[in-house]
Amino acid sequence: MRGGPRQRGFPPVIDSGVRILILGSFPSPASLEKMQYYGHPQNHFWKLMGALLGEPLYEMEYAQRLPLLLKHGIGLWDVLHACERPGALDSHIRNAVNNDFRKVTRMARGLRRVCFNGKMAGRFEPVFADAGYETLVLPSSSPAYTLRFEAKLKAWRGVLHGQK
Repeated sequence: MRGGPRQRGFPPVIDSGVRILILGSFPSPASLEKMQYYGHPQNHFWKLMGALLGEPLYEMEYAQRLPLLLKHGIGLWDVLHACERPGALDSHIRNAVNNDFRKVTRMARGLRRVCFNGKMAGRFEPVFADAGYETLVLPSSSPAYTLRFEAKLKAWRGVLHGQK
């Protein structure tokens, strides 16, 4: 199976106040087209984060979402810098190039928890756990992962509360 053209992900959403980092795998085709993290309208990410933070993130313009996450000490990035992937499924990723996490850990000196959005991103959990960070692998916010929203939200509460 050919992987399709090499695609590049987005820069990290990070500042010196980030205490929690959420890592996805790689942007979906809808996200790449919109140039937005979690840009697919059926992805639960913004609804989940809005419920956790008590903010109407899903209803906001994208440009308002990122500063609000940072205000709450939450950063975003992906584990992959580039890859080939026909379609949106992580299982189709080929020729992946990992992100250089030193960029984030140098800037966010107060980073203490790294959460992984889905199993593919969760493969990087040992790297961060071995470096001394609290870690949490979450059910994917993707619409392809068919767990009900309420069940996802229950697991995602650990983002803020450090539950494993």
